[in-house]
Amino acid sequence: MTLAELPRSSERHPPTRLLVRGRPLARRVVGRWYDVRVSGSDRVPTAGPVIVAGNHIGILDGPLLAVLAPRPVHALTKSEMFSGPLGRLLHRAGQVPVDRFHPDKAAVRQCLRVLRDGGAVGVFPEGTRGAGDLSRFHHGAAYLALVTGAPVVPTTFLGTRLPGGASGSVPPRGSRLDVVFGEPWTVTAQPWPRRREQLLHASALLLQHMRDELDRACALTGRDLPGPLPAGQTEKDPDTGFVNRGTP
Repeated sequence: MTLAELPRSSERHPPTRLLVRGRPLARRVVGRWYDVRVSGSDRVPTAGPVIVAGNHIGILDGPLLAVLAPRPVHALTKSEMFSGPLGRLLHRAGQVPVDRFHPDKAAVRQCLRVLRDGGAVGVFPEGTRGAGDLSRFHHGAAYLALVTGAPVVPTTFLGTRLPGGASGSVPPRGSRLDVVFGEPWTVTAQPWPRRREQLLHASALLLQHMRDELDRACALTGRDLPGPLPAGQTEKDPDTGFVNRGTP
């Protein structure tokens, strides 16, 4: 594949200094507050581009991905969070704002920049917090893999929200949190023009792989997902992917 066949990427390299230097301290803080158990770290490639794709059950999933992944991760994060002191922190940590309700070329180009620099991109294909069972699945992770050929590492979060807990709730101090990295999934990079059928097929294959890895993670840890959010807690989310476990 030639450079002319690749989509444009951002010319701006995301900052990494805070993301790299802040992780050891953040890990110590998290470890003192929770019983954190990480499995499968060796499944994350130590070098080269990689996409880390996780289920999404609670507000702690994003911070835990940034802190506990074997490599610094530039995660797609909803643009609503990029305001005030938190927004400044996210920008300094190299996280990528994304408009979930409109095509966001800037976010895609920023992710491509990270991958072409040999870095790690984080994606939550469910789009928003929920049951974490991958019943909703957007196509962004599959698209990035289809464009770059980067492997996708499924990541399962368990315990970051208690059963019946609200969307923004956190478990009490001392709770056990599990983060399980699964077997990488790969697809051959496709040159332009990429057809929608190719994307849907790749996304369906990735979805099935992530479901399998989710089941393995639950079996490995002996834990279950927390179930759906309480009534009225679910955020709006565009119907741009597979919904209710549907596939093409």
